[in-house]
Amino acid sequence: MFFFSKLFLKLLRLDNKFTFTLALLFILLSAIGAYLLEKETFGSIFNGLWWVMTTVTTTGYGDFAPKTVAGKCLGIFLYIFGIGLISVTISKVIDSLFVYRQRKEEGKLRFQGEQHFVIIDWSKNAELAIQEILNTDTTTEVVLIDTLDKTPIVHNRVHYIRGNPTHLETLEMANMEKARSVFIFANEITEDQAMLRDPSFVDGKTLLVATTIERNFRNVHSIVEIKNSENMQNFQHVNVNEFILGSETISQLAVRSAFSPGSSRVVSQLLTRQSSSNLHVLGKRSEWRTYRDAFEQLLEEGATLIADRDQLNINRKLDQLIPEDAQLFVICDGDTFQRISARA
Repeated sequence: MFFFSKLFLKLLRLDNKFTFTLALLFILLSAIGAYLLEKETFGSIFNGLWWVMTTVTTTGYGDFAPKTVAGKCLGIFLYIFGIGLISVTISKVIDSLFVYRQRKEEGKLRFQGEQHFVIIDWSKNAELAIQEILNTDTTTEVVLIDTLDKTPIVHNRVHYIRGNPTHLETLEMANMEKARSVFIFANEITEDQAMLRDPSFVDGKTLLVATTIERNFRNVHSIVEIKNSENMQNFQHVNVNEFILGSETISQLAVRSAFSPGSSRVVSQLLTRQSSSNLHVLGKRSEWRTYRDAFEQLLEEGATLIADRDQLNINRKLDQLIPEDAQLFVICDGDTFQRISARA
C-alpha cells in the first residue's frame, strides 16, 4: 500500500498531458486485455471497454463480469491501480478547469474570437456600453481591457484582458486585428488609483491609446470619448472614426429638453432599446438612384430614412444621386429592419 501511495503522489506531480496519455493508454490496453482473456464473456472490445470504465469509475453495473482466474486478476489490478489512476486524472481535469477559470478572470488568456467589440478602460460608461451591446446582440462577444487584478464583470460573452492598452502585446491578446469596433473611454483613474482632475491629462491618455491602435490596426472602427472638445484637434493625426463628447452631449441634451420638452426621451428611445423603434443603418440598393427612391420605398416598407452618414438634410436633397458607399440611417422596429436589410 505504501508503494501505491508513493506512486500516486508521483502521478500528481507529473505533467498533465503525460498523465492523460497514460490514463488513456491504460484504459485502452485494459479493454483489449479483457476481451482477449474472455472473448465469450465480453463479445467485443467495446464491451471490454465498457466493463473497464464502469470498474475504474466505481460504477459497477454488473452487466459484465470476468469468469476466469486471469480475468479476475485483471479486475483486481484495475481495483488497485486503475481506480487510483483515474482519480488522479479526474483531479487534474478539475484543477485544469479551476486554473483556466482563474486565468480568465485575471485576464491572462488570449481571446480567439472574431467580429467582437473591444472596450478599453473600465468605467461606468464602459459598463453601460457593455450591457447595451449584450442586450442588442445575443451572439456578439465583448473584450474588456484594463489593469484591474480581476475582471469587474462576469459574463459568458465578456472576455477580460489585463494589460496596458498602449502596449501592442495587450492589443494582440484582445485579437484587435479581427475586432469589429473598439471603444476608448476616458479614464480618470491612473494605475496607482490616483484621480486625474485636468481633462487635458485624461484626453492625453486617451490620445496615446488611440494612436497605438491607429498605428497598428487601422482597419478597426474606433469610437473615442473625450472630455474637452477643444482637445479634438489634437486627434487630427489619428484616424478616429467617431468622437463622443460625454459631458457636453448631456448638457446640450438637457438644454434641448428645456426648450423642446420631450426631446430627450426621443433621443433616448433611438439610442437604446426602450421602445420598439431604433436607429439602424442600411447600404444602397441597386434599384435606388436618388434619395427620393430610397425614401419613398423605405417608407412603404415601414422605415423612415433620416440621414446619410452625418448628413441630416435628406429632405433637401431627395433628387440627388445616392453614392455607392452611402450609409443610410433609418428609424424602424427590429422586425422591419430584418426584412428590409434582407433585400439590400
